[in-house]
Amino acid sequence: MRFEISRGGSGLTYEIRNIVLIAKKLQEYGVKIIWENIGDPVQKGEKIPDWMKEVLIDIIKEDASYAYSPTKGMDATRTFIADHVNSRGKVQITPEDVIFFNGLGDAIARAYSSIQVDARMIMPEPTYSTHFMAEVLHASFPSNTYRMNPYNNWHPDLRELEQKVKSHKAIVGILIINPDNPTGFVYPVEALQNIVRIARENDLFVISDETYINIVYNGKTTVPLCDIIGDVPAIAMKSISKEAPWPGARCGWMEVYNADKDPIFARFINTILHQKMSEVCSTTLPQMAIPRIMTHPEYKNYLRERTQHYEKLSNIAYGILKDVPFLIANKTNGAFYMTVLFNESVLNERQFLSIEQPEVRSYIESLTKDIEYDKRFVYYLLASTGICVVPLTSFFSPLLGFRMTLLDKDVDEFEFVVKTIAAKITDYIHSSK
Repeated sequence: MRFEISRGGSGLTYEIRNIVLIAKKLQEYGVKIIWENIGDPVQKGEKIPDWMKEVLIDIIKEDASYAYSPTKGMDATRTFIADHVNSRGKVQITPEDVIFFNGLGDAIARAYSSIQVDARMIMPEPTYSTHFMAEVLHASFPSNTYRMNPYNNWHPDLRELEQKVKSHKAIVGILIINPDNPTGFVYPVEALQNIVRIARENDLFVISDETYINIVYNGKTTVPLCDIIGDVPAIAMKSISKEAPWPGARCGWMEVYNADKDPIFARFINTILHQKMSEVCSTTLPQMAIPRIMTHPEYKNYLRERTQHYEKLSNIAYGILKDVPFLIANKTNGAFYMTVLFNESVLNERQFLSIEQPEVRSYIESLTKDIEYDKRFVYYLLASTGICVVPLTSFFSPLLGFRMTLLDKDVDEFEFVVKTIAAKITDYIHSSK
């Protein structure tokens, strides 16, 4: 080429997917991989019920499922969603306040790229990679974050949040992920109300990623943003990828609150919509399925059974890992992830796990030079056991640890995996080259 055509790299890596490349290489050496890196219930053995498949079969028989949808989404589905919000009686929206996207990742990318480059979102730390990368790439500067405190069961540090939004005038919005990914923290109503108060007092808007809003257990409760937002401008982001679960549908949406109360926020939403128009519309079939799936008489029972299973695995994992020396393990109460933290200064560049195959050992040693200490542990764990987890630093946090899923349908197998991780942590910490 006559000159460099690619945009400069950000240096950011989506480790949830990147580690798959390493695992695939290990598979070539004969290592059996246990996938704990990505939140795909179907990949982990979730059986889609026959009644849900029948719903989709019926829709496929309709010619409309093969057509373009309106740019904002199918009218009937947007009406269904708006009616659900309005039925809660806390804030009122119209179908025009609902916008569909090709998955929540698309919604996130559109939202952050519509913000002026000198305006910033403040987000939790650690945070889900898609939000972080989209926000940093739009601004080309390091992020603004507020801490999720592992020493307080991952509760957000709201004092730090308030101080930062007051002192950093470029911050225009606050991100919440509720329940949180990667920590599994479920926001109490009071915490949400305080975040909305901070937004109101500092003239900010709120984005709430509610992908897992109906996957809450262990006696915890929360509410969707629409219940407590009042008159503050906000966006709730939702999806069917985890709840149905149908991640391959790539179907997510925004619920826009109070755009009529702030002309600046209204123009921001309009910018997002104009971006959306450039791709015409989002996939039609899954949009048509949403009202029929969510009103099906079997749906609530199906979701309840899945949630009870995640609760069981959460308690198994916590029971095993909470007493492992040099670890901080908080119980997961929502979504289906568990994030485990290593005590400060316990990891170093000399630690290792035994790897029988010389080729595998050589490959891993080539990857573990001058990398984050938790990533080093994760790579050694992967090579020695086949268990594929994600290092916590990949969620853009200085904390060292890892995230695993609570998705295995075989309880005994899951318990074996967690016990293996616990044993390998002990071996790793006490090793030294």
